[in-house]
Amino acid sequence: MDADITGKPVDAAYFDGHSSRLHRVTLQVRDGVAQVRGEAERDSPLAELRVSERSVHALRKITFPDGAYLEVRDLQGLASLLHSTGHADGWVVRLQQSWRGALAAAVGTLAVIGLGYVYVLPAAADLLARNMPASMEQQLGQGVLATLDRHMFEPSRFSEQRMAALSERFRQLQPPGGEAPSWRLVFRKSRIGPNAFALPSGDIVLTDEMVRLLEDDEAVMGVLAHELGHLHQHHITRRIIQGAVVASSAAMLFGDVSSLLTAAPAALVDMKYSRDAERDADAYAIAMLRHNGVPLEHLLTVFERLHKFEQQHGLEMADYLSSHPAGAERIERVRAAMRQQ
Repeated sequence: MDADITGKPVDAAYFDGHSSRLHRVTLQVRDGVAQVRGEAERDSPLAELRVSERSVHALRKITFPDGAYLEVRDLQGLASLLHSTGHADGWVVRLQQSWRGALAAAVGTLAVIGLGYVYVLPAAADLLARNMPASMEQQLGQGVLATLDRHMFEPSRFSEQRMAALSERFRQLQPPGGEAPSWRLVFRKSRIGPNAFALPSGDIVLTDEMVRLLEDDEAVMGVLAHELGHLHQHHITRRIIQGAVVASSAAMLFGDVSSLLTAAPAALVDMKYSRDAERDADAYAIAMLRHNGVPLEHLLTVFERLHKFEQQHGLEMADYLSSHPAGAERIERVRAAMRQQ
């Protein structure tokens, strides 16, 4: 603001900062000094005042060093007064007042959010998942399984001997490299068709429908090896962490916490891995079967049966299938691995 300039008086409301009493005053600028006159009077150098940002409709606030302030409703009059003193809004305010600037800021914000979601969030979720205490993963997995048991699963119809035989067969298989993560095979009858998935607790849920669809116990071992690969890479924990971050962000943005809490169980059930995670789990299954001398033809049977099921049921297929890479792609990958043997 320049000195030696007299500004045209502007009507304002003055508050002393100690009470709610309103004083009707005028504001003018003379020789670099703001002069308040009317029901209250005071002078203050312009350099000591703080002027709020310009807005289209909201009144503007001018604050004095001691906390007293002016409220000005005559936005045009104050703008002219400030202009006459050489005052100029900062670049941020000018950007906000320009639709081009606002559009550019919005695009930039979306780009930052998008890059964060694609790159930063997965990396952070992976770091948290790998360092999450086992007790917390156990609690998380048990909570998800309890939710599924209430809404989607029924007790398995298999005999204890049948379940024990499948569990023992899988226990005989050695991991392809290093120590395998702790696991427990859990059998359920499903309302959503053939399915198998791993939970952070180490539970691998296998549905009766999946076993019946495959009609081959060694093929079932391929499915379980795939899910063990998810456990080994902490894929489900990473996905739940990412989902929780997105849900929390949505709650802060939209304030609809209750609806998010209501939808949380369904979101956990519907949570899908990335295609890269699925390919990693497929590669783990191939390596595990090879390591144990199990012919890859059995894994090929898995993908062929699932692909056929997908074609027969279309959009009604289980979420387990819709989250995976295209069946033809997976079949070709296994065939390529078989040719390398």
